Amino acid sequence: MTRVLSVASECAPLVKTGGLADVAGALPGALADLGDEMRTLLPGYRSVMGQVKKAKAVATFSDLFGGPARVMAAKLAGLDLLVLDAPHLYDRPGSPYLGENGHDWPDNPERFAALSYAAAHIALKGADKWKPQVIHGHDWQAGFIPEYLHEMSGGKGGVPFVFTIHNIAFHGNTGPDRIKALGLSDWRFNADHFEFWGHVSALKAGLTGADRITTVSKTYAEELMTPEFGMGMDGVLRARRDDLTGIVNGIDTEVWNPGTDPQIKVYKTAKGKGPNKTALRKEFGLKKSDGPLCVLISRLTYQKGIDLILEALPALLARGGQLALLGTGETALEVALLERAAAEPNVGVRIGYDEALSHRMIAAGDAILVPSRFEPCGLTQLYGLRYGTVPLVALTGGLADTVINASPAALAQGVATGVQFTPVTGEALANAFTRLCDLYAAPKTWAAIQKNAMKQPVGWETSAADYSALYAGLLEG
Repeated sequence: MTRVLSVASECAPLVKTGGLADVAGALPGALADLGDEMRTLLPGYRSVMGQVKKAKAVATFSDLFGGPARVMAAKLAGLDLLVLDAPHLYDRPGSPYLGENGHDWPDNPERFAALSYAAAHIALKGADKWKPQVIHGHDWQAGFIPEYLHEMSGGKGGVPFVFTIHNIAFHGNTGPDRIKALGLSDWRFNADHFEFWGHVSALKAGLTGADRITTVSKTYAEELMTPEFGMGMDGVLRARRDDLTGIVNGIDTEVWNPGTDPQIKVYKTAKGKGPNKTALRKEFGLKKSDGPLCVLISRLTYQKGIDLILEALPALLARGGQLALLGTGETALEVALLERAAAEPNVGVRIGYDEALSHRMIAAGDAILVPSRFEPCGLTQLYGLRYGTVPLVALTGGLADTVINASPAALAQGVATGVQFTPVTGEALANAFTRLCDLYAAPKTWAAIQKNAMKQPVGWETSAADYSALYAGLLEG
């Protein structure tokens, strides 16, 4: 058994903006089944503190980047939590990262440095009587952990650190004028530690200081070492190639289960989708159509390929296809989608975030769209597989690793689970829509793809075992 401290900026079901929260929320339970003990350190955002009722202070700080703070131990939603209660940093409205004006909080460097500092403190001094053997940090918000371990231990470190990249696009950069305020050492502001093109980079600190680096699919691990996908960190990662591992994410198969999901009309096989499809069409104002009902649940950004949807959509609509979309993001994309929905009777758009609606959409859809330009792992295609909602995805990252393209060979062998397209362009997506509609128009072929999809292992069993082995190997080494 390994005692692991997971350090994340969000964790489902307490606080969620994306897939990181789902991973942080599901991994502890999967590891517990293997005998490991994971506790999760999470910022005490206003929304989180409102949910944490019975808690015990297990560490205190008289001045943590501008004010007093304490670490509170609590059990909630099946999780062992350590919540960093620092009102001067986290007790405010807005999202975990953005104010109500939609811009980053100006003190985000300090807010998440505090999370890293508290993690290092717990690793070296413990929280009450509990002390981790391994720290597992997620994304740049946990990137300064090895720096603080180094500072607090007099250069000895002493606790292995695993660093997972969920999305390398976010670096957590700030100016060198903040080095002292962040409690970092001037002499480590160099290419071997946390300096990145003249900036202090929390992400680079994590990449250079970690004992092992993981990311959320094998293909994305390879992509990260290329200039196209590495976002400037490809050289750092190539230098650490031997320490980089791709471990694909899983999903919580209890929460995402078409046979028990309280948000839907439950079903055991894809033939049972009908009532959900009828209900969703009514909810989105869509009439019955002969083509596939496609659903898309996403942040509305360039990375997610939402502009490609707008470009390629005529190819889907021309075949009687429909689109129901849920998401929020870039204003220009939101406006363009709403305008398209107003002009097209077979397009429905909801701007916002709605977890219950996302369940209803995935249960109702014939296909789920993930046209991302890059996608470290992706979870929505896994939800789609679980519910017999055929994924149509770009050939990149975890989408390449988790969906078997309905090529002639895969169809002949009876293993296809979805449709992939490349290159990631509007024209290629339009061609993929045509292929999707052709498959949908062949009921026996379509039913076989749905059946294959629902048989795919999408839970955490294999991935949790890989993480457990990684932790154990660090302690043995």
